[in-house]
Amino acid sequence: MPPSESAAVIHSGEVRNRLLVSLPSADFDLLAPELEVVTLDQDAVLSRPGDRVDHVIFPHSGAISLMIDMANGQTVATAAVGREGAVGSLSVLGSSPSAITAVVRAAGIASRMPATRFHAAFNQSPAIRHAVQTHVKAMLVQFQFGLACNALHPVQARMVRWLLHLRDRLDHDVLPLTQEALSQILGVRRTTVTLLMRNLRASGAIRSERRGQIEVDRLRLAAAACECHDTMRREVEQIFSTPGPTPASRVRKGIWPSERSDAI
Repeated sequence: MPPSESAAVIHSGEVRNRLLVSLPSADFDLLAPELEVVTLDQDAVLSRPGDRVDHVIFPHSGAISLMIDMANGQTVATAAVGREGAVGSLSVLGSSPSAITAVVRAAGIASRMPATRFHAAFNQSPAIRHAVQTHVKAMLVQFQFGLACNALHPVQARMVRWLLHLRDRLDHDVLPLTQEALSQILGVRRTTVTLLMRNLRASGAIRSERRGQIEVDRLRLAAAACECHDTMRREVEQIFSTPGPTPASRVRKGIWPSERSDAI
């Protein structure tokens, strides 16, 4: 994300997170006093298995992957979170420690608040409960289709699906990804990613690859994808279109009780 966009989000106080924007003003006001703006640095680890969930993080931009770490050192991503959701919100279902590693794959801006305060607002507000329920359903769709795709489709289709996931969340054709990051996301060797990238470049689905950046052609990438990405998008949009409490506005300005430029 360009630095100018980061500054605009902080200084205007715009809320771009879909979960927060969906809330009526009175319910949003239950959260607003506790929200603080933070930056999400590229490759920052927001949580590790066994960590206590201290904060709920609502991205306004950027992308975060949720990773499973195996005992032998292998990793695989199970879901991506962008401005449509939150990291840590599932802690309302119980006080168990984190079971995943959350890694920032594309830098951005987020709001965060103490998990205990979010739990209190969740218990008080039907609208917040509805928003979290919507987020949980959307995450379950990712988990379910991701499991099916990992089991039934070749690794190149899986890589295309992940490139499209991240492209959807960034709304930009240049993805800040290294081949090493892709190997961690897919749970395959770096040499496998190199071969797959070569195939996608030959098809035109990847226009160029520079150090730490992959430029994609979304239409050609979508043509190379299995059905999982498109089906997942439709399912998630249907979930988000389910009527809930009517929000008072789609963009709120000037509501930040505090602004921080420190990274997490």
